[in-house]
Amino acid sequence: MAQVLEFKLPDLGEGLTEAEIVRWLVNVGDVVAIDQPVVEVETAKAMVEVPCPYGGVVTARFGEEGTELPVGAPLLTVAVGGGTASSGTAVSGAAGASTAAGASAGDAESSEYSGNVLVGYGTAGPAARRRRVRHESAAVAGGGGRTEAKAAAPAPAQAPAPVPAPVDGPVPVISPLVRKLARDKGLDLREVRGSGPAGLILRADVESALAAAETAAARPAPVPAAAVAAVPAEGGERVPLRGVRGAVADKLSRSRTEIPDATCWVDADATELMAARAAMNAAGGPKISLLALLARICTHALARYPELNSTVDTAAREIVRLPSVHLGFAAQTPRGLVVPVVRDAGTRTAESLTEEFARLTESARQGTLTPGDLTGGTFTLNNYGVFGVDGSTPIINHPEAAMLGVGRIIPKPWVHEGELAVRKVVQLSLTFDHRVCDGGTAGGFLRYVADCVEHPAVLLRTL
Repeated sequence: MAQVLEFKLPDLGEGLTEAEIVRWLVNVGDVVAIDQPVVEVETAKAMVEVPCPYGGVVTARFGEEGTELPVGAPLLTVAVGGGTASSGTAVSGAAGASTAAGASAGDAESSEYSGNVLVGYGTAGPAARRRRVRHESAAVAGGGGRTEAKAAAPAPAQAPAPVPAPVDGPVPVISPLVRKLARDKGLDLREVRGSGPAGLILRADVESALAAAETAAARPAPVPAAAVAAVPAEGGERVPLRGVRGAVADKLSRSRTEIPDATCWVDADATELMAARAAMNAAGGPKISLLALLARICTHALARYPELNSTVDTAAREIVRLPSVHLGFAAQTPRGLVVPVVRDAGTRTAESLTEEFARLTESARQGTLTPGDLTGGTFTLNNYGVFGVDGSTPIINHPEAAMLGVGRIIPKPWVHEGELAVRKVVQLSLTFDHRVCDGGTAGGFLRYVADCVEHPAVLLRTL
């Protein structure tokens, strides 16, 4: 006998509370294997393929592509058992042949679901069983005259069963999201014919009914002048702040609200640094990136000025100095700005840093960074010179305490050894949290970075 299990959007970690459905990887009626990816979602951190812990036949999907769902909302239901996972045959639609959608994972046999656990879901413990669905007339609750609506068990078959005309009785709908949509729009689900298995009412059915009702409705009344005046711009495009863009907006706003930041900057002659890099790459072996050399300089500077590798615990009113440098770097992608993190950057060589920067940059471009790749940074290096600009006032990547910005390196007139010469000059900007240190410390850090850029041999003293 098959059971229909409900798979909910899991907690994908890092405190994420919602995700947007980007692409469904399965359709209703498809046979899925245990731990097979069934949907691709976009969180505020990354694109994630979500595997289903059950094996069987997909009986329903909840949410269209582009829909945002909260963690814990139903994603899909799967009929397991009765040979569905192995043979792929449809589950019998006869009354009593299956149980209600949303039966707990603990009700299925161990062979029908995965032992693998993502954060927030899996097989660690049984969920509460939901009431079974009956096809007979619903009971009247407490004599109050309200009929208790019960969901019909979805039964995937070769073709949907005929749907009778609306009558009093149970409404064949499983998803609480579908019920809420109908309730919010004032739609009576008893007047909706379901297109799903056994007449199951799907979200698409409700949306079609609502669209038909809007078409048949009378022309809306004119908009009051006051309401028109409240619109900031007629015909203006509205772009939702969600996904990566929404997460960036929230973090930048929080940074500006909570952190009393200040910025200092200095021009530096990078001619010797560029010559040193050229000599390294000419010697053979893997090529060393400029970003890797700047990262080495940053980690050495943070070892001398640990105040800037810290965070502020506002609740405890304490500065927390962090033992390791996990270096974030700003990367522009088609999905927006992201900040991948190089773990333990202070212990890596220039070759190791180059390799890790390349790996994370490619993952960012492909949209395959994991939440772990994008969190846990303690200091950020922002090379905005790649955009052809000389300087900026970086916004600190909350909850870090500082960010170093690097402009483009270009030939400029410069006084070198007492004479005017054309040198390769770069502007360095440091934005820092004034709570963790004063200007003397920030200036000392920036000056040390500039000295290493101008005279790379300065690093030899700390190697």
